[in-house]
Amino acid sequence: MCVLITGASRGIGAACARGFAKAGYDVAVNYNKSAEKAEALVQELRSCGVRALAVQADVSDSAQVRAMVERVKREIGEIEVLVNNAGISMFGLLTDMTDEDWKRMTDTNLSSVFYCCRAVLPAMIRAHHGVIVNIASMWGEVGASCEAAYSASKAGVIGLTKALAKEVGPSGVRVNAVSPGVVMTDMMASFSEADVAALKDETPLETLGSPEDIAGAVLFLASNKARFITGQILSVNGGMVI
Repeated sequence: MCVLITGASRGIGAACARGFAKAGYDVAVNYNKSAEKAEALVQELRSCGVRALAVQADVSDSAQVRAMVERVKREIGEIEVLVNNAGISMFGLLTDMTDEDWKRMTDTNLSSVFYCCRAVLPAMIRAHHGVIVNIASMWGEVGASCEAAYSASKAGVIGLTKALAKEVGPSGVRVNAVSPGVVMTDMMASFSEADVAALKDETPLETLGSPEDIAGAVLFLASNKARFITGQILSVNGGMVI
């Protein structure tokens, strides 16, 4: 079994990679710029007795995505599970955003999901087997002030997930999404201790998520335990959005 995880050099992607490796999957670790972290992760994964490959690609570029998928197939095998995790965030007023800001956000968070799905689906459809798990966001469900572009891109991921599940379900391919709440990753680096405390107060479980919390949900959706689940958005947010 082989899984390709985009944006996997750190955070949620790295946690997913570790989880899949422990479950016996060969793992392709996609990264864009964090080569050292990706290579270090690959060495860690190989200690689990699986094959692992670090593969560089800017997933907002369709040509690079095609080349990445072909390399993974050559070096570790057909991709049975795709986890579309790569993404960026941006905080600020919509009126302050430039055209370039908007394009970078939508290309990285939404177009990349389209490109990666398109690249892996033909083989999955031929095999009548495959799983795609997209990483959305609770802000894609309800929207966030000062994160309009991010919210829009993640809402697009949710819409794509639901529509694609209907399209490829008859071909034996399942498509779902995990919708994280506030998770302690690099995206939280600019938040002060007071900000973090306030976010905990807003969360019914009075705690914030970890990358492993999200990875657990991804692994569940990729497993046979979820064989009758497709087109669903699994919210993992501590109750902040219900």
